[in-house]
Amino acid sequence: MARASLEELKLDYEDFLRQRGLARWSETDPRAKSLVAARCQSADEVAAWVVRVRKDYGQEGREGGDGPNGQNRPGKSTKSMTSMNAEISANAALVLIGVACALLSRQIETLARQFEAEGGFTERLYRVRQQRRNEPKAGKTKP
Repeated sequence: MARASLEELKLDYEDFLRQRGLARWSETDPRAKSLVAARCQSADEVAAWVVRVRKDYGQEGREGGDGPNGQNRPGKSTKSMTSMNAEISANAALVLIGVACALLSRQIETLARQFEAEGGFTERLYRVRQQRRNEPKAGKTKP
């Protein structure tokens, strides 16, 4: 269920970027790698990361964005800053969704191997009950 929900959310973010004509980062994009390497522990840390990337991104310039050679144009429109924030934030969400999906896949694989080796919950519970039944009761003697 969790994996399916994340995949649905991923599609929503991809649609968001596409409908606004914003770029979707590749897995090899340095910003995506930077976010994974940052190992953010909270939404506030991700938000701070977005702010840092926006500042770096704005200084480097972008096609149709800051102007020639990455220099900021005077009177830069709020819309372009809003678009930049939206692009970075949506891509950050996509990166984090990708990480969560990868972790869920590893967990599912581990649980599948464990199930094959040890059985399911009911099987393990039955074994524990059988072991307890077969243990001699302390203080009681058999007639």
